[in-house]
Amino acid sequence: MKTLKSFWEKHPDVESPLRAWYTEARRANWRSPQDIKGAYRTASILGNNRVVFNVKGNTYRLVVAVKYEFQVVYIRLAPMRSTTKSRQRKSDMTIKPIKTERDYNKALKEIEKLWDAKPNTAKGDRLEVLVTLVEAYEQKHHRIDPPDPVEAIKFRMEQLELKPSDLADILGGRNRVSEILNKKRKLTVEMMRSLRKRLAIPAESLLA
Repeated sequence: MKTLKSFWEKHPDVESPLRAWYTEARRANWRSPQDIKGAYRTASILGNNRVVFNVKGNTYRLVVAVKYEFQVVYIRLAPMRSTTKSRQRKSDMTIKPIKTERDYNKALKEIEKLWDAKPNTAKGDRLEVLVTLVEAYEQKHHRIDPPDPVEAIKFRMEQLELKPSDLADILGGRNRVSEILNKKRKLTVEMMRSLRKRLAIPAESLLA
């Protein structure tokens, strides 16, 4: 979470799309690259389980590593070469509660070292524990709130390559689509249900 926040503090124009992406990713159940590609048509699937998400018309590229078997997404904003091989390094960190930013940064480095760990192994168990501790610390100190509902809709439209006219049957006509996207009309409960069902937009993004 801190990585995303630090980035949009330098690039405010990408804050809303990144909030939308984060809220979606947190609720996602990606089991394979195909699951991601189905929801993000403009995403690029790289080797070693890396994925590049195009944001704001490809003005920015959000690069992540996905550990499908652990349901973990590690965020890297700088592009990574798909041919890069990670070196095996010995783990020297004692697992303990994360109380400070120093503890937090050490835990992130340790997660990188353990990224290739397999489930149901000593290293895999260690990775799971560290991820749980990091997530708890981030929720307390670096929490990311859901995006504005309209920005969440626009982000999903971009990722699915939809035009405003494609939302007409979801929102009740082209005029309604224009009013919603221009923030002249609020979403109704029925609209929220349709958007969640048809476009897989998280409910918390629509209710924000």
